[in-house]
Amino acid sequence: MEPNPVSEELPAIYRAILDCVAEIAASGRRPLANAVRLEAIGIYSRAWDDRARRDLEALLRRHTAEPVGTRQSGRGLRRRPVRAA
Repeated sequence: MEPNPVSEELPAIYRAILDCVAEIAASGRRPLANAVRLEAIGIYSRAWDDRARRDLEALLRRHTAEPVGTRQSGRGLRRRPVRAA
């Protein structure tokens, strides 16, 4: 069985990077999120070949690995207290 062609893999990798960008932005690191997004766009918009796949995978690995203890608890939507009517 042949491995998936690059043209089938790149959209999924790119989507994972965009999800990562959203998490980075939500954590308050918008300049980093913008830089990662721009780099991903640059890679994704060139030829869809093995080099592009490797570069997108490397970009994703660089920005999804968090050192232990750096993940903030309670990230996500802010909740407002419920007030009785």
